[in-house]
Amino acid sequence: MQTTSLLLRKRIATLFFLFTVGFLILGGRIFWVQFVRGADLSEKAIQNRMRDVPVESKRGIIYDRNNKELAISVSADSVYAIPAEVRRSGQQREIAHKLAPVLKMDEDKLYARITRQSSFEWLKRQIEPENSKKIRAMKLPGIDLTEESRRYYPKGTLVSHILGISGTDNTGLEGIDKYYDKLVGGTKGRIVIEHDAAGRAIPEATHRYIAPVDGANLVLTIDETIQYIAERELDKAFKDHQARAATAIVMDPATGEILAMASRPTFDPNKYSDYPASNRRNFAINDVYEPGSTMKITTAAMALEERTVNSSSRFYCPGYVKVGKETIRCSSGKAHGSQTFAQIVENSCNVGFVKVGLDLGMEKYYQYIRAFGFGQKTGIDLPGEATGILVPQSRAKQIDLATMSMGQANAVTPIQLITAVSAVANGGKLMQPHLVKQVVDNSGKIIKKNEPKVVKQIISPDTAHELCMILEGEVTNGTGKNAFIDGYRVGGKTGTAQKISPTGGYMANEYVASFIGFAPADNPRLVCLLVVDTPKGYPYYGGWVAAPGVREIIRDSLRYLEVPLAEGSIKNTPDNAELVVVPDVVNLPLSQALSTLSSRGLNAKTSGSGNIVWQQVPRPNTKINRGSQVIIYLSPNDKDNTSGDVTIPDLEGKSMKEVAGILADLGLHLVPQGYGLSYEQSPAAGRVVARGSTIEVRFQPIGE
Repeated sequence: MQTTSLLLRKRIATLFFLFTVGFLILGGRIFWVQFVRGADLSEKAIQNRMRDVPVESKRGIIYDRNNKELAISVSADSVYAIPAEVRRSGQQREIAHKLAPVLKMDEDKLYARITRQSSFEWLKRQIEPENSKKIRAMKLPGIDLTEESRRYYPKGTLVSHILGISGTDNTGLEGIDKYYDKLVGGTKGRIVIEHDAAGRAIPEATHRYIAPVDGANLVLTIDETIQYIAERELDKAFKDHQARAATAIVMDPATGEILAMASRPTFDPNKYSDYPASNRRNFAINDVYEPGSTMKITTAAMALEERTVNSSSRFYCPGYVKVGKETIRCSSGKAHGSQTFAQIVENSCNVGFVKVGLDLGMEKYYQYIRAFGFGQKTGIDLPGEATGILVPQSRAKQIDLATMSMGQANAVTPIQLITAVSAVANGGKLMQPHLVKQVVDNSGKIIKKNEPKVVKQIISPDTAHELCMILEGEVTNGTGKNAFIDGYRVGGKTGTAQKISPTGGYMANEYVASFIGFAPADNPRLVCLLVVDTPKGYPYYGGWVAAPGVREIIRDSLRYLEVPLAEGSIKNTPDNAELVVVPDVVNLPLSQALSTLSSRGLNAKTSGSGNIVWQQVPRPNTKINRGSQVIIYLSPNDKDNTSGDVTIPDLEGKSMKEVAGILADLGLHLVPQGYGLSYEQSPAAGRVVARGSTIEVRFQPIGE
């Protein structure tokens, strides 16, 4: 009996101990869940009950300086799924089958997405309005639409490299949209709906709408009209010369405001995926090139400021100059003889500028080249700006100084060059270039305003004015004559630089042609740069390829800005200059063509090989100054294709340049009549003729 009582007490004690341990464990667990993990688990419970549907904010509008819309946000529906509701309906396959053709998605992939173990899934963003209507009419369980906004560019390709692109998630990916993304993007909103454990919306539970905050608006410095003018001329230069790339920039030198900026090739930001990614590269700020003679403006500014030269300082050019063991020649080896400093600028004399650079010295040259902003970013408000390339001063030799002085060895970006030249046009003050004039919220309040910023005073106003007058002579009397504008005083500089070979040295037949000009020369309102990369054919010089485009941009822009004409009549041709009529030498033997031009007092420059002239510039019957140069193109087929028959192609609707090229490739010679597009030819298309035959083609203006 005593044993039984003792055993009973042991069992009771053991049971009490187990109850005590269990109670302590449960109490500890409750404490851990309630107090240690309470807040975290409560948040997870809320997340499990709540379904968030994001509501995108609208990106701010981008305007030009006159409040014309360049980029806006428009509404577009996006399709999403609540997988729990889709699974509960039991119609997963049917939903995927109906939805796949409308969304143009693979049915199996769509099925996998709508049945995932997640609370929310995007199916397709920013669909077309007609597809939205179809999906709403289907009334599919667990499938719904929400309104988002997407970027729309009403001007198409205009200003595309500045505006950039935006993604479907309402973020700026490139251009000004990316640079100011935080200001323009706004703040997302959301719709919050409470569901039960089965994923069903609870009718009287929490339903909350948190409104998005739309982004701020940007007012650019760009002038839409000047941008149109610049892109018109850029397209012409790019297409006419079949260039690899090209860019144009127009800047207000007094403020640093960019009035126009464009690059080619281009793209439409509304459908940017239809274009190669390389088309979105902004040549104006992303790429570097050797500027050639346009860089001589900065060399001239340095020398004038340091008083190592003045306008009347004399130089002698024998056509070449020795620097150590190297020989540097003027273009085509031409000897300019005795010249003033103003004349070496007008003639773009390499020999003269080498001497100027060497007299200036290495230390001073680098001091000024950095002051002008080369080798560093300008700070323009666009992403991806390149810094340019300078020969390191520690490694620079006298030959490097010589070549840098005339525009070789260093590589610059177009924005760096126009900013530096704008300093000369602005009395020596270097301004920071910028594209955004001000940032405005949706109530019209100005959030941010970009005031003109003076980086530094590089040269004195007197030096700047003197150089502007010298550069006016470059346009009036020198290599920049094709930029002359009747009624306006224009200054500028041509540039033709050989391109660097990837294997070292320079490529024999690839150039970068450019021209930078400003007007009016005595009080510049505009500075314009046009750069054409690898123009095809001859002439490839900046004075022929780029200067005419700058002339048209400046002239039309000044007229648009209502800048008055200069007092008195400005004429490019001296009063006593004798005009002669250019003879027609097409299809003549080379010797006869040279003799005919010489008899009229004209100089000839040949391009190509062969003995027959197949094209000429200027055209026959054009009036030009006695002593001017006529470029004659020799038939490329004279040697290799003197025999055999060819079939005449149909030339209708083609330009004279296209016709001349087609016939030249076939070994045929063109006799043009009229101008414009071809409408009649003799012999007719399809006829078989011997190589070397003459084809008469009539042209008429477009529209006639």
